[in-house]
Amino acid sequence: MANAKLTTKLECLAWLDARGIAHETREHEALHTVEEAQAARAGWPQAARSGAFCKNLFLKDKKGRLFLIVTLETRELKLNRLAKPIGGARLSFGNAELLWQVLGVRPGSVTPFSLLNDTEARVSAVLDAPMLAYERLHYHPLENTATTGISPADFLNFLRRTGHEPLILDLVAAAGA
Repeated sequence: MANAKLTTKLECLAWLDARGIAHETREHEALHTVEEAQAARAGWPQAARSGAFCKNLFLKDKKGRLFLIVTLETRELKLNRLAKPIGGARLSFGNAELLWQVLGVRPGSVTPFSLLNDTEARVSAVLDAPMLAYERLHYHPLENTATTGISPADFLNFLRRTGHEPLILDLVAAAGA
């Protein structure tokens, strides 16, 4: 069971529940891009739209190190400038096979919640500091057909419970953008 991946939103939410990590989830159609997500949220009640909605980048560097960058969906990051601040070397996107192998999710469903599948701690979690100022953070719960809200404190608790001590920095400022 140690190598069995959790791949469904129900498994993800059950994992959070079993560890007493508070969250709330909203079901919706499959969302693949920031633009699709913003359009879908326009019809949600105001309370469901509060907080930080985020995007996630699964990256690898030329030395084979893996990174999950978590940032506000509106932030513009320049990959060629991120390597040095996060301790990487020449970053590129990880492919779909590697994403599935390490995190157990498919493209379009990349989420920090998938770090619960990284039992060997191969992935460095990198958080863009400005998102942690929000009262709620929103991510897909392993599937892009739902969005789960969690407090920053519970999110950091989640990361640490999965064995991922995050690197937290203002990625735009650190990259000199």
